[in-house]
Amino acid sequence: MAWVRYRRSAVEYAPAILTLAGLIVAWEILCRALDVPKWLLPAPSHIAIETWEIRAVLPLHFFATLTAIVGGFFIAIAVGIPLAILVVYSPFLRRVIYPILLMLQSVPKVALAPLLLLWIGYGMTSNMVVAATVAFFPIVINTATGLESVNAELLELTRSFDSSAWRVFWRVRLPWAMPYVFSSFKVAITLAVIGAVVAEFVGADKGLGYLIISSAGAMKTSIMFGMLVILSLTGITCFYVVAWTERWLCPWYLPAEVDPAKG
Repeated sequence: MAWVRYRRSAVEYAPAILTLAGLIVAWEILCRALDVPKWLLPAPSHIAIETWEIRAVLPLHFFATLTAIVGGFFIAIAVGIPLAILVVYSPFLRRVIYPILLMLQSVPKVALAPLLLLWIGYGMTSNMVVAATVAFFPIVINTATGLESVNAELLELTRSFDSSAWRVFWRVRLPWAMPYVFSSFKVAITLAVIGAVVAEFVGADKGLGYLIISSAGAMKTSIMFGMLVILSLTGITCFYVVAWTERWLCPWYLPAEVDPAKG
């Protein structure tokens, strides 16, 4: 059974992997054939070599960024889920909170990050807060939508047994909303990557974002590309960790596969 799942996954992802490999080969050939300067567009081989050369310091910067990502993600959950519950159960708070959330979401985070760093101070805590600020909006919106989308007949049936509001929430609303919640988590974890890097751009002495900024000043384009690759792989890995967690915690929910022939 495990072999069948592995084979199915290999077949599913093979086209994407082959396409990516083809693009990398074409990139390498064109850079060498056209003699493109390394400071302008380095070949993939140069990116790999120069990234390998900083392997001694890379773990320090990687784990600094990963800590900011994961910390910001969990702060976003700790703030976003209670806010969503308040919004669902209190129409007054909905009218108060939603405009503030929309205003915060509309402000470019690159402009907001310096203020947060000024108020909180430079360091890992401020990086987490910036990452959380970027990530928490979809958690609030999607969780509130999931809690409100419960089938009305199911709610009436549960209430007919004189179930308390807490029991209705715990037994009906929350399980029903879990697909929405994890959908928001998958968006939020990728946004947390962006938020952590933005914070490191503005003010940090370590992290992958810091390496990108310092490499840009030194015209080390290969290092910049290498950090972008690592950030991309980190975001993809975090996304699938959340997706696997969803499958583990929500075994009753399996998304329906779309048949292209039937729609």
